[in-house]
Amino acid sequence: MAQTVTLKGNPVTLVGSMPDVGDPAPEAVVVTKDLEEKTIGGAKGKVQLIITVPSLDTPVCETETKKFNELVSQLGDKVDVTVVSMDLPFAEKRFCESFNIGNLTVASDFRYRDMEKYGVLIGDGAVKGLLARAVFIVDPEGKIAYRQLVPEIAQEPNYDEVMEKIKTLL
Repeated sequence: MAQTVTLKGNPVTLVGSMPDVGDPAPEAVVVTKDLEEKTIGGAKGKVQLIITVPSLDTPVCETETKKFNELVSQLGDKVDVTVVSMDLPFAEKRFCESFNIGNLTVASDFRYRDMEKYGVLIGDGAVKGLLARAVFIVDPEGKIAYRQLVPEIAQEPNYDEVMEKIKTLL
């Protein structure tokens, strides 16, 4: 059965199957702001934080990306952090330069739509084709250690819960 979330109270259906905690993290190829492909998920030998947002060009996504950029600054290179949206890499580059985003990678799923493997592709409604707001933590062996699907797209995730889980894995 498909997962659903809401956008300002209106239900939207997500496409794909969301992996459970303990499942292998699917590999997905995204495109960075510098037009380079990056593979996220799978075993990388380090903790990965994968954050999906609908568009950096919205207030909640902007706030969330800036907040995670600040929070992960204390982790150094211990965690590979990627924020994924459907925004084009050119817009992502402009966003990163405007807000001095440098502690995480901002990437786009516009090319392969691989984030459907994480069950976060919005399949209907006004924002069909964008990504739902979610957070995944992948352990060094490539297993999903944590997942948070934000039930209302217009709300921010639970940052404290995410950071606490990361600390338990380091």
